[in-house]
Amino acid sequence: MKTKPPCKTIVVVDGMGGGIGIQLVSKLREAFTQDVEIIALGTNAVAVERMVKAGAHRGAAGENAIRNSVRLGDLIIGPIGIIVGNSMMGEITRSMAEAILAAPGERILLPLQNEHLTLAGLDGLPLAKMIERAVELAKERI
Repeated sequence: MKTKPPCKTIVVVDGMGGGIGIQLVSKLREAFTQDVEIIALGTNAVAVERMVKAGAHRGAAGENAIRNSVRLGDLIIGPIGIIVGNSMMGEITRSMAEAILAAPGERILLPLQNEHLTLAGLDGLPLAKMIERAVELAKERI
């Protein structure tokens, strides 16, 4: 018997060790028990592996994977650096950032400060609160 395919897809994008992505995936899995597929996209295999262990249904790593798979998401969630070329210590290429911005899904971005990106006028919320808010927004959208 075939199972019903998920009706919505959430793409989580992260880099380095996937620490933010792990937290996002974990909270999204708690919030959505069915009818949602979570895809982990990472700048490297370590980030993807850790996000899949945290509960993503599947994942892929690298520039080409991000450029081609990010369009699968109804929602795209990650730190704001995913839309800024050369951010996240150079892990996000301009091509990746452009693909994320051009993808048809809605983006929910965590306003994390970056060494070359300062966001003025935002309250300095702790990361855990930003992740909670991102999951709340995802629940509203799906």
